[in-house]
Parts: sequence; C-alpha cells; structure tokens
Amino acid sequence: MKELERLLDRIVQRVNINLREHEYDVNPLVQKLIPFSQMTKFYAFYGITPHHPLNLQFRNSNLAGSYFLGKCSVTNSLLYKSDIRGDELKQKADVFKYQGYEIPVDEDEEIEIVDSFLIKTLVHNFSHDPETLEKFFIRDTIAMHYANIHGSPAEGSFLGPFSTVDLTTIRDSRVGTFSYIQAGEVSHLDIEPGTVWVRAPETFNFMYRFPLQRLNNYIYFTAGSSPQGIFIDFVEDRKEAFQRVFNVVNLEPSVQVPNSASLDRFAVIKPKTHISDNVLISQRAYLQNAWLGKGANAQEQSYIINSRLEGNDITAHGAKIIEADLGKDVFVGFNCFLRGRPESRLTIGKESVIMPHTIIDIRQSLSIPAGHLVWGLITDEKDLESNSLSLKEFSKIDTRFSKGNMVFEGNGAEFVTAFKERIHHILETNGAFFNGHSNKGHAQQNQKISFNTIQPYPQGEKEGLYPTIIIRP
Repeated sequence: MKELERLLDRIVQRVNINLREHEYDVNPLVQKLIPFSQMTKFYAFYGITPHHPLNLQFRNSNLAGSYFLGKCSVTNSLLYKSDIRGDELKQKADVFKYQGYEIPVDEDEEIEIVDSFLIKTLVHNFSHDPETLEKFFIRDTIAMHYANIHGSPAEGSFLGPFSTVDLTTIRDSRVGTFSYIQAGEVSHLDIEPGTVWVRAPETFNFMYRFPLQRLNNYIYFTAGSSPQGIFIDFVEDRKEAFQRVFNVVNLEPSVQVPNSASLDRFAVIKPKTHISDNVLISQRAYLQNAWLGKGANAQEQSYIINSRLEGNDITAHGAKIIEADLGKDVFVGFNCFLRGRPESRLTIGKESVIMPHTIIDIRQSLSIPAGHLVWGLITDEKDLESNSLSLKEFSKIDTRFSKGNMVFEGNGAEFVTAFKERIHHILETNGAFFNGHSNKGHAQQNQKISFNTIQPYPQGEKEGLYPTIIIRP
C-alpha cells in the first residue's frame, strides 16, 4: 500500500499549497480517516447507455466503490465510494448561452479529476463556467463525506462534510461543514461551517448562518476523528441495507416500476414503496414505505422514509425526508434533513421551496403553507415563523430584508423566478413531463444501463491502485 500512502501525501501537499494564505493544514483532517485497507475492499463500476458518450480514463488512482457515467478521467486521485455522474455533460455542437452570449461547444465535455481526494462525494452536471466549456475540472481538491460538487469546477479547495458547491467555480477556498454555496465564482475564501449563500452578482444575495452550537448536534467535524452527529448516525444505521445491492450481480426490482420510470440498480427499495409514472430514483437512494407520485424524483444519497410525495416533487442530492407529506411541486434542496415523527408528521404545502441545507426536525406536528420559501433550522412553529416567508411576499423585496439569521439584498422577484426556472429545468431533465412520445429525460433514458466492474491490484506496493485503464466505444 506504499503507493497509496505516497498518493495521499501528494494530494495533501498540493491542497495545502493552495490554501497556504489561510494557514490551513488539511493533513490532520484526512490522515487515517479512511483506512487504506478499506480502499482495497470495493470494486469500482461504470455504466454504459446508448445516450451518453463513453470515454473513461483512469491513471494512478484508487476508485474504491465509486461509480462513473459519461466522459470522465481520473489521474493521481483517491475516490472512495463517490458518484461521478456525467449524464448531463455538454456535447459537441451544443450551444452554451451565457449573459447574451451563444458559445458553441467544440467537443464533448469531460469531467477531469486530478490530484484530488473525494470521499463519498457526488459530482454531477456540467461546468457552468463559460471559460471552461469542455472541461469540468476538479484539481488539487479534497471533498469530505457526502459533499456535493454540482456543476462547479474546483481547484485548490477543501470541502467539509455535507457541504455543497453548486454552479460555482471555486479556487483556493475552504468550504466549512454543511455549507452551501451558489455564487458564480469565488476564490481565496474561508467559508464558515453552516453558511447558506446564494448570490447572483448585481441581482440578489441570500445569506443565512446556522447557530453552530445547534448545528453541531447534527454534524460536527474536527481533526483526529470522523464526522459525528445525527446526520452520520442516520446514514450509518442504514448502511447495511446497501451491502446486498452491491454484493449481488443480478437484482430484480422489489416493487413494480412503470415503463416510463427508472429505478437505479444500486438504490435500496424497502417494502410498501410505490413508484408512479415518470419517477426517477438514482443510485444510492433509499426508499422505505415511500409513495412517489407522477414525475417525482429521489436523487443520489437521498432518503425517503414513511413519506408521501404527491407528484413533480424534487428530492435533491443528499436530502432526507422522514414521516412527511409533500404536496405537488415541492422542491427539497441539497442535503436537507426533514424529519417528522410517526405521531407528529410534517406537512409541506404544494409549490413550496425548501432551501438547500435546511433542517426541519420536529416533535409536534407542523404544517408549512403552500407556496412558501423555507430555510435554516426549524424545530417548532416559532422557528418556522422566523425561517420562512411566502414566495409572493418574498417577490416584493426590492432592497434589503432580514428575518432571524437570514439577510437578503436585492430583487426578491428575480430570486424567486430563478428558483422556479431551475425547478422546471430539473423536472424536465429528469423526464417528469414525458407524455409517452416526447419530453424524455433521465427517467426514460436511464432504464437501459449496463454496469461493469473494475478492480485494483490485490497486493504488493501497488495494492489498492488501479492500473491505467482506458475505456472507449
């Protein structure tokens, strides 16, 4: 395993050099966090479909338990149980529209991972950056447990556990635990844990910071130990359920799946789950006694337990919904944690937007009215009053507004419109509007995926490293 050790040292040094102005040393955070013996236990796998370009290249890397789809390359990197999903990458001859520009794409876009360590990280979507149309790069970067890198080229950065960088080019920055950033482009920033920041330059700026003492109960991470808290305990308690889907080669669906829906081979489906037309269930999703109405989706690392989603509901990457009832067209953002109780259910009215990285954890029944924007940490009616506003009222903001720990500056109507447009795009892309003939999306196109496994050297100095592999049509 000596080569694995050298590779980790190489990555740590490169990240530390990029973060030197912050005087930040990532070495104590990652050493012995994932034992090297774990990195030799799991196969990696890649998907082949008729709808996605196939061009995978792996050089001097460990890929334990990781999944690849689309055009990807990995060099001098460690990927542990990560999902590298390239099914929405731009393709040659596409036209990328940006601020009035229409830029032709010269070649198929590729996810390029170099000198990086990604732990249970989701990489998805295409580069939003007009300067890097054909390369969605992740370089000299470390991303911790259940982080999301979504359409966000990253260089020289550290992402804490359960953090998300969304449609943002990030360089030489640290993103704290459970922080969500959608800001276009950032560099040389040290973003505190529990920050939720959504910015469109010269248009709007949304900022919320969790009270750290309360957030630490849910997720806490410090040097010398693994991430701790309710989030980790929740996932760990259900980890064994995934062992069977990864150990068995051929696995028949345990529920009926309509012809227009897609149930990923590597999702866990427990009894009493109902899947309607045009539903998309992605890999590593977990459903138990879940009712998904037409056009709903459960994205990677999402959990839906004892809950009902009426239809066209979005459960974004890493979101968890427990003991809840959602009306139609409800958006639940990245890494949200929504937990009711069997006798105290959570109800969310139709067309509501639950901001990414929102925590709702209640012990008495709570009902969120239709058409509301919700954020922050909510445990009761009082918290809800401080952390929500109707979308209609939010649209009326035209300068500055604050409520609880949230501060908003700019045009509220533009903010609401941007969210609604993105929600419509997600539903369209995932095939929610398929009518039997047109408007196909992932729910229809991801039905026929063949999965292939690859494995590392089993022993010796290169134990755990994968040989150079090039996979092409």
